[in-house]
Amino acid sequence: MAEKVRIGNTDLYVNRIGLGTNAVGGHNIYPNLSEDTGKEVVRTALDNGINFLDTAFIYGPERSEELIGEVVKENGNRSDVVIATKGAHKFVNGEVVLDNSPAFLKEVVEGSLKRLQTDYIDLFYIHFPDEHTPKAEAVGALKELKDAGKIKAIGVSNFSIEQLKEANVDGYVDVLQSEYNLFKREVEQEILPYTTEHNISFVPYFPLAAGLLGGRYNKDTKFEDGRAKNPLFQEEAFIRNLEKVEQLREIANAKNAEVAHVVLAWYLTRDSIDVLIPGAKKPEQVINNLKTLDVELTAEEIEKISSIFRA
Repeated sequence: MAEKVRIGNTDLYVNRIGLGTNAVGGHNIYPNLSEDTGKEVVRTALDNGINFLDTAFIYGPERSEELIGEVVKENGNRSDVVIATKGAHKFVNGEVVLDNSPAFLKEVVEGSLKRLQTDYIDLFYIHFPDEHTPKAEAVGALKELKDAGKIKAIGVSNFSIEQLKEANVDGYVDVLQSEYNLFKREVEQEILPYTTEHNISFVPYFPLAAGLLGGRYNKDTKFEDGRAKNPLFQEEAFIRNLEKVEQLREIANAKNAEVAHVVLAWYLTRDSIDVLIPGAKKPEQVINNLKTLDVELTAEEIEKISSIFRA
């Protein structure tokens, strides 16, 4: 069984490879999802030592939390599972708006507790900042929920450095989740130094850059989904990016690993990154993600990977 690590200053201990679950019931994100397959993905994770599940109200919406609640309940060992969920979205006259107000966050947590069929949430994130709620006030509401035993740890997601500092003015923020990958490294400038200094755990999302860092595409690969408009996938940029990924393949081949495993292992060498949450649409992908834990990078390899993507 993989050794567990502590998430920042929290009392949560997890396998360093978790599971992102936007493809479990995330019908508004992916078309034609099978809920049975989604539940099997979660079961496979739990059966193979992954104990950290990351979901959100907006995945579905609501359905991802419901499916995870069903699987965790059938599993029978709630205390063995660390569940993270997120809230901030609400529907007003059919439109989605963001709300970080204390009253709304408390309402969201109650809804998540019901859907997850649990009496506490291990880690609750404010999913996105709104434009009007003072961030310390929003986090203060989560501190009240934490004191009441409804949540165990406080997270914020997609916050700028200024919003993070405001949110953490009382030192209550335990975790920050934001986009970070080898192609998108802006958080290295101010956010990662801040999270490291304040022992806030940083959880990156989109770690494989919509699959580009997985090493499975070539210059002839065609995309008809959102990737077609992603700047990373535009003609010359796409070719240049593929060349960088190919340089990773040399390291991966030497370790009898896949490119994706090397990329994920590199993130685990970064300060304040304790756990990763790669997604999976099929059970076999869950098993594959765990192979990351077998990859050990030397100091030279870590620096080489960094320099390839600094150019």
